[in-house]
Amino acid sequence: MLDAKALSQIIDRYKSAMFTVNRRLNAMMREEMPADLTLDQFSTIQYIRARGQCTSSELADAFCVGKSSITAIINRLFDKRLIRRLPDEKDRRVTYLELTDEGERIAIELDAKIESLLERYIAHFDEQEAAQFIETYEKLARVLVQPEE
Repeated sequence: MLDAKALSQIIDRYKSAMFTVNRRLNAMMREEMPADLTLDQFSTIQYIRARGQCTSSELADAFCVGKSSITAIINRLFDKRLIRRLPDEKDRRVTYLELTDEGERIAIELDAKIESLLERYIAHFDEQEAAQFIETYEKLARVLVQPEE
């Protein structure tokens, strides 16, 4: 376990690196997006694509935002004909969201662009560094979604 001073230094380094990485990558990713698509909309499309279907409540939980924020994103994606709404056959109060063919096409196209973008930077790591980085990052992700004790 880290002592308080070492932990504070690590946290400061993390915050600094996170700020730079998030700002730079988000800016580069925005350049790859069509003019009428936001990063939040793209992230929503990617989430739906990975799961096949989901509900707006699931999206709100996954993105840690209120239902009104997700509703706005869903409405815009629906208006752009990138997602469709499917009522649950057993419970009409539940509506599933899934990608349209156009939504799937855009998701695949943008995913390839993002992968190409990230390859340019991850290529600076050797195989061991890349594996250690992603394992550590995945551990952070797991810790973040676990209930606090």
